[in-house]
Amino acid sequence: MKSTKLIDQLRRNQVALISLVIAIISLSYNTWRNEASEENRTQRLVSIEILLKIGELEELVLYSYYDPGVSAKSNPRTGWALILTIEDLAQILASPFPAAAKQLKDTWQVHWSTLAESGESKDAIRASINDLRQDVLALLRRLD
Repeated sequence: MKSTKLIDQLRRNQVALISLVIAIISLSYNTWRNEASEENRTQRLVSIEILLKIGELEELVLYSYYDPGVSAKSNPRTGWALILTIEDLAQILASPFPAAAKQLKDTWQVHWSTLAESGESKDAIRASINDLRQDVLALLRRLD
């Protein structure tokens, strides 16, 4: 007897129940999509900021090697601030970015002091910069 009452109530309210299920599914999808969009925006923003810092670092490397002492942009010590900022920003991104930023930092640590005199130092740092740049550009291409 109770079973028939429940079935009758379900039949009478089936439109409301279907509407409720659709509303819950829609809300769940919308929430998921918003989270994914926000994650993509964050990845994009951080990637662009890293590219800007990489550009500044590469400019410093080129000034330090080709025009040492000509301008304030040729002091390799100022590169440490850029390196640390890049490393911090890379922590927000997924793998392999933290490791690539660490590799850039390690390369910088070995070569920054001989940058003005050594083409090998310049080339090593620029290669490390280019590796990170290629990883960041690949990430930007993957984002939807």
